[in-house]
Amino acid sequence: MNYEDIVVTVEDGVATIVINRPENANKLRFQTARELLDAFRMVRETPTIDVAVLTGAGEKFFCIGGEHEELESLDYSSVMPVIDLYEFIDTMPKPVIAAVNGFAVGGGNVLHVVCDLTVAAPHAVFRQVGPMVGSFDAGYGTWYLEETIGRRRAKEMWYLNRKYSADQALTMGLVNDIADDPVAHALELAQTLRLRGPFALSALKTAFSGRHTGVAGQARLAHDLLLTAYRSTQEADEMSKSFEERREPDRSRFNQ
Repeated sequence: MNYEDIVVTVEDGVATIVINRPENANKLRFQTARELLDAFRMVRETPTIDVAVLTGAGEKFFCIGGEHEELESLDYSSVMPVIDLYEFIDTMPKPVIAAVNGFAVGGGNVLHVVCDLTVAAPHAVFRQVGPMVGSFDAGYGTWYLEETIGRRRAKEMWYLNRKYSADQALTMGLVNDIADDPVAHALELAQTLRLRGPFALSALKTAFSGRHTGVAGQARLAHDLLLTAYRSTQEADEMSKSFEERREPDRSRFNQ
């Protein structure tokens, strides 16, 4: 896919995905969300990529939400797939690190919250403005924000629409680290993650998201356990062989 709104580079097992609309404050539009989804799917499907880093172009904006594009249809052919994007980042089995290089507002704040870790520039600003513009996020933007910073703080952020500095965000647990060069620091963290067991990390990510993903989370946990069983247990090996050979399984092998 040829990208118009994002730039993707891959180096040393890490994909850096940049929202490249600085002249529009890195706002999301239909095209942007579609391209981000495609890029993250590429990350998920590429065995040589272990971690993704998400950031915005320039030094002022990470992302300040979505553009209000005129809908041509309500059949989702022209509806920005932002929920699909949040869901994919949250549930893909590889870690995603947000490098917040400036303002993270509205949907941009939600975007970094659904990532696994967040590194902020010292000048980064975090804010929710929904009620000020007659809008709201009753899904990822509220549930996950509450889990991240607590119920009272999340309500404060949504109801009062205050601006929060990087230092305040770190204190309340909205970000993990502050760095002068958030992308460089995110890439360092990515290399640390690459030293961890990828299957263990994917299982942990599933466990963290599973409480909100219902049957999808349960299915992934079951699927990952099944993969483990097929690859590493004598039970699976013996049961498969006995089925193929049309004989009773040798149960003495199950606990070897």
